[in-house]
Amino acid sequence: MVGVELPKARQVYLVLRERIANGGLNAGDTLPGEQALAGEHNVSRVTVRRALAELEREGLIDRRRGAGTFIALQNAVKPVVADLADVLSNLIAMGRSTDVRLLAFSYQDAPAMVADALRLVKGERVQRSVRVRIVDGEPFSYLTTHVPERIGVTYTEPELASKPLLALLERSGVSVDRATQEISAVLASPEAAAALNVDIGSALIALTRVVYDGKGRGVEHLHALYRPDRYAFRMDLARTGRNGGRRWSPVENGHAEAGTTKGSETQAGNAREERGKRR
Repeated sequence: MVGVELPKARQVYLVLRERIANGGLNAGDTLPGEQALAGEHNVSRVTVRRALAELEREGLIDRRRGAGTFIALQNAVKPVVADLADVLSNLIAMGRSTDVRLLAFSYQDAPAMVADALRLVKGERVQRSVRVRIVDGEPFSYLTTHVPERIGVTYTEPELASKPLLALLERSGVSVDRATQEISAVLASPEAAAALNVDIGSALIALTRVVYDGKGRGVEHLHALYRPDRYAFRMDLARTGRNGGRRWSPVENGHAEAGTTKGSETQAGNAREERGKRR
């Protein structure tokens, strides 16, 4: 029964958090009682309590025995809306503290999909690493990276745990030229859920990026998973063209901006972990 209730608690949590983030609930407002919330969301009071406990843990609400539950936005962690091209530089500019926890590091045969994306020669191995990116003490990205073995052997496991990956690649003589990326959504596996502190099966933002050098050779394959309640992408667009051919086009050198919502800390990941500095 717990396996059924936990996703429901997550849903209630996300709905209430979204209301707070969008200004539907303001600092000092009183939330409806547990019974009312249970009826509104068609769940049990136990489920509501779990959702409220998560909101309280993040500092979004203040539960006072005998008085009720209040919105407490004054202690909010400001969210970051991340530019698609360069996320980490925005974090640095805002003074957000970032850390990396290296969970796995090994050399192995390349999975077929990775070998194809990196355009590896037959039998070429890769270095595989798994990292968690942490911002202001909270996990927001789960990163699985594959690098051709010929490049991976130029740096050590401790270096990867302490230095930007891009810097290590460039130190090896790689000249990064371009990248392709895809964004989708997936459900959290047990491993990703544990690393990101979410329930198994929770919805996550998924980004896959393949980086190439000037000769068109793949130098990095990144699969990144992000908590949607702590991370969001942004792309600046402009109308271009004439008459019937007008369309929306990306604007170069877009920038990220901080929001003001508590706890919906869309804490940005690492597109310089995917592209820039602080890998």
